[in-house]
Amino acid sequence: MQSTDLQAIRALTHPLRLDLMELLTAHGPATAAECGRALDVPQANCSFHLRQLAKYGYVEEAAADGGDRRERRWRVAESRMETRVESGGPQAAGLVRHRLERLVVERETQAILERVDQRRDAPEPGAEMILAAIAAVTPQEAEELKQKLREVLEPYLAKPDATAAPGRDREHIRVFMALTPTASIPGTDRGEH
Repeated sequence: MQSTDLQAIRALTHPLRLDLMELLTAHGPATAAECGRALDVPQANCSFHLRQLAKYGYVEEAAADGGDRRERRWRVAESRMETRVESGGPQAAGLVRHRLERLVVERETQAILERVDQRRDAPEPGAEMILAAIAAVTPQEAEELKQKLREVLEPYLAKPDATAAPGRDREHIRVFMALTPTASIPGTDRGEH
């Protein structure tokens, strides 16, 4: 799913909404009550935020079984999201982009640190990998690198209707990538070493 609408992107700038998206992506359809129990959040809060996500097309009702609408099941509309702010003027777009980027980076950093702490005394590593590197690239090469990383990841992304069922020899892992420029030394040419 690709979103360029400022209001739709703004809808993602709430931590609980990202928690709900992650939960439904990893574990498949769930009710607001099930989400609330999993996230230790009141059902009413989950219900409200699921409806807000549905308003902008991020989640949708799973196949209805004709039961009570209060027990409706929600699922992610698409497991892969890409946002690009193109409307609302440069100042508003910049603010929303900044809020969403900070929220995502803070959430992912916190999740990584929690896992590092959990694994401190673990006898064997799991699927974890932490990699930090510095690459020297032109703007065109940076774009090529981003595209190649997306292509490598694509076959492994969870699909809304194909989440791993319990008992399968499969686990969900977090993948977080960021390409950011390094600091430069003032007064030096970037090409000199």
